[in-house]
Amino acid sequence: MELAEQISRVAPLDRPVLVIGERGTGKELVAARLHFLSRRWDGAFVKLNCAALAESLLETELFGHEAGAFTGAVKRRSGRFELADGGSLFLDEIAAASQAVQEKLLRAIEYGAFERVGGNATLSVDVRVIGATNEDLPAAAATGRFRADLLDRLAFEVITLPPLRARPEDIPLLAGHFGRQMAQEMDWPQFPGFTAAAMDRLLAHAWPGNVRELRNVVERSVARGTPERAIDAVVIDPFDSPYPLAALPREGRIEAPPPERPSARSAPLSGILSDPSRPFDLREALKRVEQGLLQQALVAQRYNQRATARQLGLSYDQLRGRLRKHGLLGDGAEEGDG
Repeated sequence: MELAEQISRVAPLDRPVLVIGERGTGKELVAARLHFLSRRWDGAFVKLNCAALAESLLETELFGHEAGAFTGAVKRRSGRFELADGGSLFLDEIAAASQAVQEKLLRAIEYGAFERVGGNATLSVDVRVIGATNEDLPAAAATGRFRADLLDRLAFEVITLPPLRARPEDIPLLAGHFGRQMAQEMDWPQFPGFTAAAMDRLLAHAWPGNVRELRNVVERSVARGTPERAIDAVVIDPFDSPYPLAALPREGRIEAPPPERPSARSAPLSGILSDPSRPFDLREALKRVEQGLLQQALVAQRYNQRATARQLGLSYDQLRGRLRKHGLLGDGAEEGDG
């Protein structure tokens, strides 16, 4: 209720707003509420995930491009700022924007003016920008990864969303709401609710994915239940199984190829440096070590690039550069959540 009051108070003020929160806390819902409670409610509400696009594509998505601006630009295209003229523009994962894009963003927010990519004409728009991120922007500004002047402009008002673990009293309410929605979708005559044991398990979970994770768990659990009795089995981890892949019998598994015999380029360090007659490529060895660490970190973070970057102490762009260098961008890695 305190959060709703803050949103209602800020919504009519025609100023930028920054929404901070972990993944799954509802940042886009807050942005929508800010828009539809403002005087711009009948204007466009345009959304863009800045982490989902490369730098060059992000710039053209935001500001549009002229015909011939680059290969494949056969005609003029309006950007999100033009589409949001008179309304609101929600920029999710705004911390992923490059320095060059941040500079153009600052000018567009400050003066309502920008140029399309490949164009010279200055366009004017009336857009309210709502930014969102799950990163520590003041820390990013202190290290130079995010423009301090852009942060100052965006932070007219900062709305920080509490994680679900900080408001456990909301879990039964949300679980019941999502459960009723799922029961209705499945044409059940009514939602039977949760048993006390099931609710205790929901309350005991840490919910790193917050409300989005809770919704998935509730919907999954209801889908596996029946309308005749209260839901007792809560399925938090759908990968949990009594038959893990490692426990399959040998004939049921695809055997891994035997390890390659170490060579001068791929052998481990132990024993190599002690043999002065054996050639050793240091740069190749360091490259393999870095590639292995990147792969391990990606697996540990379930191929979430943003979480991987934080674990390795890198910026998002630095991680992307290293993944591209080692050919790992196509290994199922996800660019991030909102």
